[in-house]
Amino acid sequence: MSAAAARSARRLIAVGARLAEVPFVPEIRLHQADEPFSVWERTEKAAGREGLPPPFWAFAWAGGQALARHILDNPALVAGCRVLDVASGSGLLAIAAARSGASLVMAADVDELAVAAIIANAAANRVHVMPLLADLLDGDAPAADVILCGDAFYEQELAERMLAFGTRARARGTRVLLGDPGRAFLPARGLTPVATYEVPVTRALEGMTAKKATVYEVAEAGC
Repeated sequence: MSAAAARSARRLIAVGARLAEVPFVPEIRLHQADEPFSVWERTEKAAGREGLPPPFWAFAWAGGQALARHILDNPALVAGCRVLDVASGSGLLAIAAARSGASLVMAADVDELAVAAIIANAAANRVHVMPLLADLLDGDAPAADVILCGDAFYEQELAERMLAFGTRARARGTRVLLGDPGRAFLPARGLTPVATYEVPVTRALEGMTAKKATVYEVAEAGC
């Protein structure tokens, strides 16, 4: 992303969202929106064009909140490790890993606004995160000891690619941790539940005020 594009993206982040504590992880603040449609409209209007990707970056999704809580409460999972947060969105998991002592934290997303949000959110939390504007799911991940992902099983193709990516990483000895609140395409096999949390959510996103979210491990591996 060019410097000019990065400045433009940061401006759109400020237009669409406000900096606030994450409900289940109040140690972390993110640029968040109150509901999805108005933030989408505002950012498209500010950008002067339609067709922007859905603003997944503007919300702390239930699966991500559960996994972030789990990491902060169990920092040994990532302390001293190289960590990759894939399909990062807001960068919540990357920030949790950085706060928990990871030696290197990367956060990858395919959306330029998400990458801008990752940069802005990392700065707001005074941690260093390496942003990656990239789709990594069809290849091998950058060298990492731990891979994190929250809420990636809401769409079949993405779910299949994410599981394949995690399985390849597991075969190389990488620990893969996922957070998910029972999305439609969560795999029935191949994941070991580690912990379950009752996560506060908004009716605008989930149609309820709390949602049960589980942390899964694709395989046991250490760094």
